Amino acid sequence: MTYSLENSIAILRFDDGKANAVSHAFIDQMMDGLDKAEQEAGAVVVLGREGMFSAGFDLKEIQKGPEAAASLVGRGAAMMHRMFSYPMPLVAGSTGHAIAAGAFMLLASDTRVGASGDFRIGLNETAISMVLPVFGFELARTRLSKRHQTAAVIQAQLFPPEEARDAGFLDHVVDADKVEATCIEAATTLAELPTQVYGAQKRKLRENPLARMAADLN
Repeated sequence: MTYSLENSIAILRFDDGKANAVSHAFIDQMMDGLDKAEQEAGAVVVLGREGMFSAGFDLKEIQKGPEAAASLVGRGAAMMHRMFSYPMPLVAGSTGHAIAAGAFMLLASDTRVGASGDFRIGLNETAISMVLPVFGFELARTRLSKRHQTAAVIQAQLFPPEEARDAGFLDHVVDADKVEATCIEAATTLAELPTQVYGAQKRKLRENPLARMAADLN
């Protein structure tokens, strides 16, 4: 991850040259970046690399066994809770594919901008024989369109960007080369809102799912 502060906007860019897998290192960097931004920024933008936002949890870690998988997913749950309850505006730029935990990061963000193109966004857990953790169900129930919940959560449908917007994974779809600028513009506008009130409104609106997510944290 690289962290930069542009005016009052903190920008977290993730690029591992591959799938931007949500590993222990990824979670550490995300949490550190959010902590730093809270001290010096008015809003946060999270970006992936060209063609890839994130393909989900690190399968190499998951395949080590139940304990390793539970540890990573548990830490991922804490990251999602932090993002979903973040006290200032959080804007995500889906620069390409966003699968599983990558899609959940979109659901945990306030405003989501996606790149148009031959990309897929969604939750493939059923297809790989995984039951969603509590945070996954809560984010899906809260953010996804009810018309699409069965297809997205139960049937593991992956959506191209325009359909992902209709389903609730994204708010805006723009040309790939405009994702970053659109995110920064959105974050700049949101940063003008009173931060304390913004955070309080967010926590109140999401009070019930946040409580259920928190109760499941290790």
